[in-house]
Amino acid sequence: MSKKNKIFVACEEANHVCDKTQYKDATLWEKIKLNIHLIYCSACRKYTKNNNKLTKAIKDVDCLDDDYKEKMKKELEKAMKDAI
Repeated sequence: MSKKNKIFVACEEANHVCDKTQYKDATLWEKIKLNIHLIYCSACRKYTKNNNKLTKAIKDVDCLDDDYKEKMKKELEKAMKDAI
């Protein structure tokens, strides 16, 4: 059996697939292998759980609007000129 098609993967590969899944880059086969791995590996289940929490937290962060960014940029430029 080729290495690419094996069902059981090491924790390092499972964590890599978990990261890829977070960014929607994992293939269906990789997701299947990850889920099989998560059945028997509590450490990777914890890693996946924490990764999902991180993804959710980042999605919940409000970004600054463009006007506020421009205001901050001008204040920074002024502060840099004043420091010289």
